[in-house]
Amino acid sequence: MNPLHEYFRSPMDIASLAARLDGMTHHERVRHVCDLGAREQAQLFDAAKGVRKLSIEDFVPERLGELTQVVHHGRNSLPVFTRFEKRFCRAPQQDHPGELWGYNEQIMKLVTGPGYFVAYNVPDDEVLIDYTRVPPRGAPGWPAVLPNSARLSRVIYNGTKDLMRGVSKHVSIGRAARAGKDMDNWFVLVREDQP
Repeated sequence: MNPLHEYFRSPMDIASLAARLDGMTHHERVRHVCDLGAREQAQLFDAAKGVRKLSIEDFVPERLGELTQVVHHGRNSLPVFTRFEKRFCRAPQQDHPGELWGYNEQIMKLVTGPGYFVAYNVPDDEVLIDYTRVPPRGAPGWPAVLPNSARLSRVIYNGTKDLMRGVSKHVSIGRAARAGKDMDNWFVLVREDQP
C-alpha cells in the first residue's frame, strides 16, 4: 500500500507530506510518487501553490557543471504512456543565463520526438518548462534537437508550457497549459540524488 495516500485529505498537509518524502530513499520516492493518480496529482498541484519555493536550482543544482544531465522520474495523469523522464541540464550561462535545457525520455520518443524545452524561474517562486522555446543543442549523449512542430510533437509538446510547483526537496508537481489555457494534464517529478 502506498503510504502517501493518507495525505490526500482535505485540507492537505503539504509540510507533513514533504517531510515524509524527504525521509524516503530515492527508490521509495519514485515508487510511491509515481503511483499517484490523476485526481491526486490535481489535488497536489492546487495544494502546493505558494507553499515551497521552487527554482531551477531544484532541478539542476548550481554546483553541477553546465550541460551536466540530471534525471527526473515522472508520471503524468494521461490514461496511457504515463511513465517518462524529464532530463535537464544547465545551459551555458554566459550566453543563456538563468536557463535550463531539457527533453523528455519516454518509450514513444522515436514517434513523438524528444520534446525539447527551456526551463526558467517565473514569479511566485515557480518554474516554467517552456516547449515554445527549443535549445540550440542538448547535453552530451542527448538525441538530436527537433522543433516541437515535427513528428507527433506538434500535438503533444508544441505550444505547451508546464507550470511547476515545489513539494519537497526532490519532488515537484506540474500542470500543462496550451495557448494560455490550463489543460487537465498534471504530472509529478522526482529528481535523482546527485553525488
